Amino acid sequence: MKPLVVGSRASRLALWQANWVRDRLAAAGHETRLEIIHTSGDRLRDRPLQAIGGQGVFVKEIEDALLAGAVDVAVHSLKDLPTAQPAGLRIACVPRREDPRDLLAAPGAPALAGLREGAVVGTGSPRRACQIHALRPDLTIRDLRGNVETRLGRLARGDYDAIVLALAGVRRLGVAVEGAILEFDTMLPAVGQGALAIEVRAADGASASAVAPLHHPETAAAVAAERALLRGLGGGCQAPIAALGEIVAGRVRLRGLVGSPDGSRVLRDRAEGPIDDPEGVGAALAERLLKEGAADIVRRAAASRAALPPPEGP
Repeated sequence: MKPLVVGSRASRLALWQANWVRDRLAAAGHETRLEIIHTSGDRLRDRPLQAIGGQGVFVKEIEDALLAGAVDVAVHSLKDLPTAQPAGLRIACVPRREDPRDLLAAPGAPALAGLREGAVVGTGSPRRACQIHALRPDLTIRDLRGNVETRLGRLARGDYDAIVLALAGVRRLGVAVEGAILEFDTMLPAVGQGALAIEVRAADGASASAVAPLHHPETAAAVAAERALLRGLGGGCQAPIAALGEIVAGRVRLRGLVGSPDGSRVLRDRAEGPIDDPEGVGAALAERLLKEGAADIVRRAAASRAALPPPEGP
């Protein structure tokens, strides 16, 4: 029997995620092989994500390999996946989500309020920068990219007073980090943060069937609402957008946020609806936020991105 080829980025976290899927496929009797694919997001690490294409820069080459038949199953961090799949591909499975909160990593593990005035916080995320600015306008936000180990190394060298990491990645890697968890009232997560997406060719029923037992319907509904919100806002990585979908008593409860990069303007709202229509919940919240002024925020963010210089070739 031909092995299922699992495509993954080369980072330690991406490989952990891909091997988590492989281990479960193997336990179900499937033979697998791992194919490592280097993406433009990995190659162009010295530029902000908005300058090299934003959302999608960590998945395009993997999706190309999937369409070409070089891999059968692609394992993504769901937050990296654009809200629309290329023709011929589909998300076949969304496993149970890890904790979607963020972690403020800093010596002594102070909360955000405990950082000294003017402290330098490292993050490459407009979403995180916006929410930090809104709460602590005195702090200095400095761009930071790279894998978890690289970012923690720069914190240890003293390049930053604190950095912000996704708690899910820290937990999956088993890394010991001195820090404080940022609760949702302080920092709403990225759309899909903590969740995985397993993507297959639309016509490949065998691969879809192989990964189907890993699917977690409640996680899938929660992130579907978040992604519908993002799609309705037309944001991608252009504007600071955050969301959290939760399933409570069989219903989708969705929180959303849209803000200006400097945190001077932040819109928050909530929506709720039936679990069998999560996309309707997300679309309704997007419409409400647009009426409250999100359209102008997203437009200004897109204009700022358009003004950035084009990326250099690899």
